[in-house]
Amino acid sequence: MCKLPKEFIEKLKSVTAKRPATIINHILLHGKITSEEIKDIYGYNHPPRAIRDVREQGIPIETFRVKDHMGRNIAAYRFGDPHDVETKASKVNGRTALTKALKNALVEKYGSKCFIYQQELDASLLQIDHRVPYEIAGDNSSEIESYMLLSPSANRAKSWTCEHCKNWIIKNAEFCIHCFWCHPENYSHIAGNEERRIVLTFTGDEIDDYNRLIHQVGLDEAEITIKNLIHNNLKDIISD
Repeated sequence: MCKLPKEFIEKLKSVTAKRPATIINHILLHGKITSEEIKDIYGYNHPPRAIRDVREQGIPIETFRVKDHMGRNIAAYRFGDPHDVETKASKVNGRTALTKALKNALVEKYGSKCFIYQQELDASLLQIDHRVPYEIAGDNSSEIESYMLLSPSANRAKSWTCEHCKNWIIKNAEFCIHCFWCHPENYSHIAGNEERRIVLTFTGDEIDDYNRLIHQVGLDEAEITIKNLIHNNLKDIISD
């Protein structure tokens, strides 16, 4: 590993939050860290989120591929160009704190539910996220409409999808605005794919219906069965 500039080392050591500091210290010692090491050594089960924490501290990180012990290609991460730290840091330093007041305002406006799964949850379980990923557009607005509430699982799913989308490199905010993961209530694509999605959640007495469906057709065929029911009965559904 090349010798790092003193100013860059000082920037790295200034990070005190546990998760990004853990990743930084590992890279300082070994020159890189793999997604496997992030999970197996440190117990962070969503490596891209851990790496994102580092980037949000203004630290440039490069992603590349290596072989794991079974010969599979996995993600690995190392420091990027130390000279990039200033522009990234200035972006991060201006980042809006996702405060309790903001969450309360979102709950008051939209209800205490996940925007993706439309599932009612206790507000303490919901997480605030930028509609357009911070890495794409930064904090380009203070408007409440620029944020959304997500369940932890929806937040992980959105993070994974965005980080594997072609726009993660291109960084076109307008592209994100028309995506399902940004505006599930009004979108034209899902991560660039011509797709539409209906998220079905069964609760209360509906769980009996779900169990009967799975018992009759099996879990693997449930989606196909529902699509066939809609297709075969669409005219009746619309007329009703």
